[in-house]
Amino acid sequence: MSRRTLAALSLLAVAAVLPAAACSADTSNAEEPAKSSTPSGPVETETGPSGDSTEPSVAQPPELDPTETVALEQGETHGSRSLEFGKGKKGDALIVAVRCQGDGTINVTVRPTAVSFPLECLDSEVSTIHNQVDIAGAEDEGTVSVDAPTTVRWSMTIGRGKAAAEEPPEPAGA
Repeated sequence: MSRRTLAALSLLAVAAVLPAAACSADTSNAEEPAKSSTPSGPVETETGPSGDSTEPSVAQPPELDPTETVALEQGETHGSRSLEFGKGKKGDALIVAVRCQGDGTINVTVRPTAVSFPLECLDSEVSTIHNQVDIAGAEDEGTVSVDAPTTVRWSMTIGRGKAAAEEPPEPAGA
């Protein structure tokens, strides 16, 4: 099993213990300069110099779905950092998307939700993960802290989106 597969499995295990949190890995990439930290719409993907799609660059913060709103973007960063994000609307889910490259593991902690997750980063490829948090306090303002070794470059997007609807209960006798 590859290091990447093991990292994805460990993230799924972490997500399984977080009530109502969704977690997925994405390795799509795009070369584009980092955006400012002000609220805006989703970031669009550009193509490489030849016109072909390129693998993501850690310099480009992860993109959100068109239905999600950007609350904060952090371009390429080395080492640890804490960033503040503003309050969302009542019932909003919090989206934390992180992209990294380099040898080491970064740990991301989101307050006030008390959600945290690791992301294993590799020298040979860019890793991206999107976490959606649908728990009490997700719509509040807060702080996201990234604990990262200096050997790892990372970027991040914090967003707001619709909370996932709960699945209806199974009918009796089904």
